[in-house]
Amino acid sequence: MTSGKQLFSTLADGKLTVELVETSFADPTGNQVLVRMEAAPINPSDLALLTNGADLENAEYSAGKFVADMPEPFNRAQQGRHGLRLPVGNEGAGTVVAAGEGEAAQALVGQRVACVPGTAYAQYCLADATMCLPLGELSAEQGASAFVNPMTALGFVETAKMEGQGAIIHTAAASNLGQMLIRICQEDDIPLVNIVRKAEHVELLRGLGAQYVVNSAEDDFLDQLRSAIADTGAYLGFDPIGGGQMADTCFRAMEQVAVSKMSEYSRYGSDQPKKMYIYGRLDVSPTILTPAYGFGWTLSGWLLTPFLQAAGMETVVRMRQRVLAGLTSTFASAYKRRVTLEEMLTREAVLEYRAMKTGEKYLVTPHA
Repeated sequence: MTSGKQLFSTLADGKLTVELVETSFADPTGNQVLVRMEAAPINPSDLALLTNGADLENAEYSAGKFVADMPEPFNRAQQGRHGLRLPVGNEGAGTVVAAGEGEAAQALVGQRVACVPGTAYAQYCLADATMCLPLGELSAEQGASAFVNPMTALGFVETAKMEGQGAIIHTAAASNLGQMLIRICQEDDIPLVNIVRKAEHVELLRGLGAQYVVNSAEDDFLDQLRSAIADTGAYLGFDPIGGGQMADTCFRAMEQVAVSKMSEYSRYGSDQPKKMYIYGRLDVSPTILTPAYGFGWTLSGWLLTPFLQAAGMETVVRMRQRVLAGLTSTFASAYKRRVTLEEMLTREAVLEYRAMKTGEKYLVTPHA
């Protein structure tokens, strides 16, 4: 039995408690491995348990712990987790210090691996050996973000190929994931329309070689978007914003371009299929649609795990091999700040990483 610190999140009686707890980690069995965690990123997907809609500005902060009010409707929307003490941290990297009796697990003993245990904000974690990625000579920091963003960005491209689409629209495109998607699309020769909301983000992405970057804050945004869609034929989009009208705006621009290419008028609009996937909730307000874009449109959700299950093991293995080969280039992640488990629960850190600003990704170092 191994002991160490682990972070847990509990929502009860309208209050969110996030705290470090001294925990005993069970010995691995079967194909499990015990990983001594060295680095774990804070991704937007982690915030669903870590912060969600809690009132963090007025929370009570103490050593290794914060307690915050969870206002409505966020409290009611999470009824399923009320009273549950949940571990946090989707992914990370570290060294395998023990393994179960399974052959795949035993082969990893002593190796540095990237993993997706769902309990990464801890000094140790149990992980499935078949889901671990041996890092070889790469550091834990280089491998810490080897799954969520790289496999998601690759998943977008694989989805487009599976659906017979030759171009992609991506919103909130200046993110770490968005920059990876630019590099992937350049390598695969797939036109990519990047939507951002700041002039500095336009410059950032153009500096990466992005050809189509449109700024939603500019007066001629819709004209820019229509022009990019006309040039690329992008009728498939991925949106991490979720709330508001960005998906609606993309649908309208797609339809207007499609209608402009019609030889005859139709009261039903174009027959051009248009699809937007929502894969995040950077904006937790309702998704607003004003369907004035024909009837050939689809709005759907996209999550990495169901995609990987549907894609099949051959595709997943190919994707993982590509990520490993490009961890210091195509799939490299940059971090603004490195924090210990204790430091990640301070007021300053919580308010900063909860804001999810471009270029301000945090890395947790459990044993620092």
